[in-house]
Amino acid sequence: MSGGLLVAGTTSDAGKSVVTAGICRWLVRQGVKVAPFKAQNMSLNSFVTREGAEIGRAQAMQAQACRVEPTALMNPVLLKPGGEQSSQVVLLGKPVGEMSARGYHGGRQQQLLGTVLECLDTLRGTYDAVICEGAGSPAEINLRRTDIVNMGIARGAGLPVLVVGDIDRGGVFASFFGTVALLSPEDQALVAGFLVNKFRGDVSLLEPGLDMLHGLTGRRTYGVLPFRHGLGIDEEDGLRVSLRGTVRESAVAPPVGEDVLRVAVCAVPLMSNFTDVDALAAEPGVVVRFVDRPEELADADLVVVPGTRGTVRALEWLRERGLADALVRRAAEQRPVLGICGGFQLLGERIDDEVESRRGRVDGLGVLPVRVRFAREKTLTRPVGEALGEPVEGYEIHHGVAEVLGGEPFLDGCRVGQTWGTHWHGSLESDGFRRAFLREVAAAAGRRFVPAAGTSFAALREEQLDRLGDLIEQHADTDALRRLIESGAPQGLPFIPPGAPA
Repeated sequence: MSGGLLVAGTTSDAGKSVVTAGICRWLVRQGVKVAPFKAQNMSLNSFVTREGAEIGRAQAMQAQACRVEPTALMNPVLLKPGGEQSSQVVLLGKPVGEMSARGYHGGRQQQLLGTVLECLDTLRGTYDAVICEGAGSPAEINLRRTDIVNMGIARGAGLPVLVVGDIDRGGVFASFFGTVALLSPEDQALVAGFLVNKFRGDVSLLEPGLDMLHGLTGRRTYGVLPFRHGLGIDEEDGLRVSLRGTVRESAVAPPVGEDVLRVAVCAVPLMSNFTDVDALAAEPGVVVRFVDRPEELADADLVVVPGTRGTVRALEWLRERGLADALVRRAAEQRPVLGICGGFQLLGERIDDEVESRRGRVDGLGVLPVRVRFAREKTLTRPVGEALGEPVEGYEIHHGVAEVLGGEPFLDGCRVGQTWGTHWHGSLESDGFRRAFLREVAAAAGRRFVPAAGTSFAALREEQLDRLGDLIEQHADTDALRRLIESGAPQGLPFIPPGAPA
């Protein structure tokens, strides 16, 4: 088998990442050597590859679905928002500067088309198939001229396009039709058909609509995927939805001990790598939720201050909302607090930042003996170490350089009483360390909580990816999908007016 496919969507969050991962896992189980690809990703949820390149975590998880090691080729352009108007541009895994949205779409983006096509071509020369993920909608007509992630990459590489629609939102037929009808004739010729995502109910009731859609567009539907809980794999972005009160899905199994542990995650602005807490939510008896008010910390056994792309801004936000005072009180009362990356930095004594916020010297919360200086060079590493008598692995993505002036060593950071700080993302995915850490938290909180001895986060991830593969295998027309990947879009697909504006 050889070929490729672009998985596009009618909207952001239609399920492109999940469908891409599912197709990848289905193919690899068929013996196909497959790789994921996303030309351009806008996300604060990122990962560090073994060669020290920063890519979107969704692409890292899709690589896991393919059972291959992630590389920068799989996500050559990563945009990390720093506010409403600008983003850090990460090219082939390394930051190359800050740019406004107008500047990026005004010329820089189109200049990168050659780079992303070269990366895709390299992958296609190495793998039997490459499954590409689009971004947003291919029918964003205001951005089509500079598009390098949807129809731009499809046209440049001759990829067939499968459009995914989230029927749970409603309006899926109009979304499918409108997406095709707003594309140019050349773009429409590559749109092979549709995939319905998150369907609830009796599929036979949907089939007349799918038949009518085929009659209107000349394009078939390649499958109807049922709604399933807990299938989100390392979402790209937590900024699109309000996270207050959102609960990370926990394991179904009841707690091993007599008590549960309640974890509150401060939903700081520009939150990055919020999936760090997924490993906690995977533990039976651990309930994780995101909060933005000080009273919501009162009954928490552990408070996590997560990473952020704006450490100084997050610090100001915590102070404005009264969360900063609540965190300082918790630390003084020896109630557990964990700061990760930017969350670790703001727990320190002071921050010198002429890089990210350009605010100069700013006082931190002062609960850890740490001083942070922001360097222009970004730290991108995959450290390995030991903590609480257990082996730990993680990854670091930060400009802040921490000078630790006291406390007990804790990974690359420190611990004072029940306040812990580290730059290491992903450390809680190390099973033995996570259990040891939760035992400490439970003892400090006075909870009769016992970590489940057999919980393997890696095994749970694999089960989740297999469930995605099962969805494709059981609810998509895999024979037709395979022909699409191997042979490209069918010839003679009709043009649907009006097409893209001139």
